[in-house]
Amino acid sequence: MISLGCAKNLVDSEIMLGSLLAQGIEITNEPENADVVIVNTCSFIDSAQEESVDTILESDAFRKGRNAKQGLIVSGCLPQRFKDELPKLLPEVDAFIGIDQVKDIPAIVREALVHRQNRLAEKKQRTKPKGRKQVAAAISNLDAEISPRQHETDEAIRGTGEFGNTRKIITPNDPNVAINSRPKYIPDVSTPRFRLTPKHFAYLKIAEGCNHPCSFCIIPRMRGSHRSRQQSDLAAEAKHLVKDGVRELNLISQDSTYYGLDLRANHSRAIASPERFTAAAKSLPADATTLSTLLRELNSLRGSFWIRMLYTHPAHWTDELIETIRDCRKVARYVDIPLQHIHDTMLQKMRRETSREYIMDLIRRIRKGVPGIALRTTFIVGFPGETDAHFESLLEFIRETRFERLGIFTYSQEDKTIAGKMARQIPDELRQERRALAMAEQHDVAKSVAAGFVGRTIKVLVEDTATHDQLQQANISSWEHGLIREKDGTSNQLKGNYLIARGEADAPDIDGRVYIKQSAKKAREEPSLIPGNFAKVRIVGHTDYDLIAESV
Repeated sequence: MISLGCAKNLVDSEIMLGSLLAQGIEITNEPENADVVIVNTCSFIDSAQEESVDTILESDAFRKGRNAKQGLIVSGCLPQRFKDELPKLLPEVDAFIGIDQVKDIPAIVREALVHRQNRLAEKKQRTKPKGRKQVAAAISNLDAEISPRQHETDEAIRGTGEFGNTRKIITPNDPNVAINSRPKYIPDVSTPRFRLTPKHFAYLKIAEGCNHPCSFCIIPRMRGSHRSRQQSDLAAEAKHLVKDGVRELNLISQDSTYYGLDLRANHSRAIASPERFTAAAKSLPADATTLSTLLRELNSLRGSFWIRMLYTHPAHWTDELIETIRDCRKVARYVDIPLQHIHDTMLQKMRRETSREYIMDLIRRIRKGVPGIALRTTFIVGFPGETDAHFESLLEFIRETRFERLGIFTYSQEDKTIAGKMARQIPDELRQERRALAMAEQHDVAKSVAAGFVGRTIKVLVEDTATHDQLQQANISSWEHGLIREKDGTSNQLKGNYLIARGEADAPDIDGRVYIKQSAKKAREEPSLIPGNFAKVRIVGHTDYDLIAESV
């Protein structure tokens, strides 16, 4: 299994592997020994699509040289987005599956093997395989060539009645295709799952899909409408994870703050704006399910663990949610709240349904209601029509608001999005220049935020040990969060033996880290410093983005 993209995609990979294991199929760490390779793809932006295409073609080239009988399956957002066209562009693939078919992977694996054997038995002359650039270019042009389906002409992207049915084609010559036009699947606690994260943290997918009409985003078309899991089901899975040694539950979805609103009777999807959402939330019965009720139930579970909220939409915050974070000791004082821009003109063009005034008031309320909370956000620069004045207002906002964690995307022009058809597209060179300028502003803020921790004692979750070589490569590059963290210029001060840990302000893989300087002897004497445990440390220094600590 090769899993690409976000944590939500990773959970789908875990479900596929769990389903395979439940059917007696083994997982191997050696690619050449595998009967089948699955590439779980991402199609969020151009760079993600290119990475997916690269991985598919590399996997095909690998099997030709090492294991010609190996089947190749492509799953996830790329085939979900291009289900009719991808089999023609990538005939090397033995099966394509979409979001709804992750639970059916054991049968599809067997079908892919048969398909591969039939192709090898034919021994017919095949055309020269396409190169990565050729396939990537063809995929990037696909949407412009495809006639829109009726349900895709609705610009609000909130869904219509016609979503299509599963198409499944099984012939000796053509790859298998099993993809729903509009996904509806959502896992539950009984779904088999083989976790790919370290033992001490896990992702808990609380919902799937999205109802927002953002003009730049293709996710609702790929992932379907928002659909929440039942709260009792999530609590049961969380209880199992904590019992299994998990010390951090990371709640994920496309829109975590919308959680539960679709479970109400006769719900309407058209409540994305703050005003409509607030009105809908206030009209809920006392026993209704919301993110606040979920957090309170998870907080009541026995055990020592953190609950971390990721992917919250700014339009769906309530005073009750702020009070819940304040009251629940196990909920990390950390919030991921992508804002995308701050200038009203840009927010309107992005169809974010928020305003500068609303955002500034929300930040004020969150910081006042939960003192010491760390706010993480992301912005998009180079959006169509963004002027120098619009961009300067964003830089000013970054300087003044001083987000504890912040990342920058350069705008990616995606077909079949409203923004993709907008006039005044910004040249890529200018987009990159603006990203560099915005990250430079945040670099100064980040150093100041890190310096403010020196002398404090904080609780951390110990992750692993770090060698000298690993310390010199202390960097995180994630396209999903816009290269939010680059190599520290001061990382050469990290010399010796260190443990790697994270504080409440640091989500896995995307934020900074805490380096705990330790001798081997002291580590043996302090069991709390074993990876997977919580520990108290004193901050004694910092790099640009990381903290340096010693054990208390």
